[in-house]
Amino acid sequence: MAGSKSESSNDSVRVAHRSYEMPPRKGINVAHFLTVADIDRSARFYETVFGGRILSRGDNSGAPAYIQIANTWLIVNVGGGPTPDKPTVTLSVPDPNHISSFMNIRVADIQACYESWKSRGAEFITEPIPKYGETRCYIRDPDGYIIEVGQSTELTYG
Repeated sequence: MAGSKSESSNDSVRVAHRSYEMPPRKGINVAHFLTVADIDRSARFYETVFGGRILSRGDNSGAPAYIQIANTWLIVNVGGGPTPDKPTVTLSVPDPNHISSFMNIRVADIQACYESWKSRGAEFITEPIPKYGETRCYIRDPDGYIIEVGQSTELTYG
């Protein structure tokens, strides 16, 4: 990212897209599945805030949306009860204050990302804060998932 850390141009935090196939012809790709209340709302959020590329919109009758963000795939779909391949599992939207996992995005210029993504509608829990060898902050998506945004610093861990 050229320029100063306070640069807030939307162009300064664009995510480069490469061609990652889903499913892959060789090897593996990792996709993160999110259970959401509204597929279209979530797809628009990841497209607008992070420059994600919506590859399939899905629908609320069972077809998920597929979104590519940099080298990561997101699959978003509404929740539901057990199915033959997961007979004891129910998928539901999380309680926003009790979570067990979150996505982590590593960036080169956290201040530029913070300013740009906030201008695109991202709701940050706090401003970027230095902690444990990095500066980080968290975004809450429309369903309450949190997304850590972090930039490594010169600090030592501990």
